Amino acid sequence: MIVGVLKEIKAEENRVAMTPSGVEIMKLNNHTVLVEKGAGIGSGFEDAEYLKAGATLTETPEEIFSQAEMVMHVKEPLPQEYDLIREDQIVFTYLHLAAAEELTNALIKSKSICIAYETIQSGNGTLPLLTPMSEVAGRMAIQQGAKYLEMEQGGEGILLGGVPGVDPGTVLVLGGGVVGTNAAKMACGLGAKVYLLDMNLERLRYLSDVMPSNCFLLMSSPATVRKLVKEADVVVGAVLIPGAKATRLITRDMLKTMKKGSVMVDVAIDQGGCFETSKATTHSNPVYTVDGVIHYCVANMPGALAKTSTLALTNATLPYAVEIANKGWKKAAVENKGILKGANVIKGKICYKGVADAFGLEYVPAESLL
Repeated sequence: MIVGVLKEIKAEENRVAMTPSGVEIMKLNNHTVLVEKGAGIGSGFEDAEYLKAGATLTETPEEIFSQAEMVMHVKEPLPQEYDLIREDQIVFTYLHLAAAEELTNALIKSKSICIAYETIQSGNGTLPLLTPMSEVAGRMAIQQGAKYLEMEQGGEGILLGGVPGVDPGTVLVLGGGVVGTNAAKMACGLGAKVYLLDMNLERLRYLSDVMPSNCFLLMSSPATVRKLVKEADVVVGAVLIPGAKATRLITRDMLKTMKKGSVMVDVAIDQGGCFETSKATTHSNPVYTVDGVIHYCVANMPGALAKTSTLALTNATLPYAVEIANKGWKKAAVENKGILKGANVIKGKICYKGVADAFGLEYVPAESLL
């Protein structure tokens, strides 16, 4: 198979979909790999390293889209790429379609095979291609929250860990999945008082065994959220319904009860955000303020830590990319149900229910298209 690795064009996105060592593995499996020039520079990989690994460098993305049977990105295709996607071409990347109607319609029109990193599932129900970036984003959420609490950044001037004789800051984490757990670990490590909310009692029982004593685990409810946002210095939105639009947990009315200069970090912004006042921001312009509360809603948080993120991401994605290239998408989906769950749009049909429900479109199970 001819596999194309595109240079990211989303604002301040420095990750790359395949490392030179990944190219070498693809070559060992007898595949041709096209890499757009400069694709790896933001992650510390020079073009010469890709050439040494056996890749063919291309000058433009048009060359890759016109030749490759499977194209790989980190982030979703952007409008300038929509018309380049060919019928039956495999698009393997993060898509987050439930929050992107224009992209969804463009992929339907293209009649391509769109397999989303974020909805591929392992046998135990985990999301192996989303997990590494969720780990990065969860830990990064606390770094950003702590930074924007500084008065120079417009924050209330609270040190999350406090000092002897002074109370630590309070962190509220909404969601006890991978993002939430990593955020809570970081906040606890700094010495903050941390409330971690989830709706799954079994998950809360598990977390009670592994989290430190300054992490307080509570069943999530609107009443509990309303109470705790008044106390919080940092709120991390870490809810996830795989492939579907995020649930709005903090309303504008709740926002008015929060401390002035407190910080909200919406890690769910890729799926539409879990705060009513959330809107996507960029690394160059990451925050805005509503009712005195700072909002950090960068849609590609791990892109700021590209060297760590690229290695973590490709460790997870490469085995799936190799399997799809070795077998073709149909055989891979038949033999690996995790890949089947990654199918979001197949030849103009919506194959992921969360996406179909988000836009009132017909849902067609991927199994019926095999």
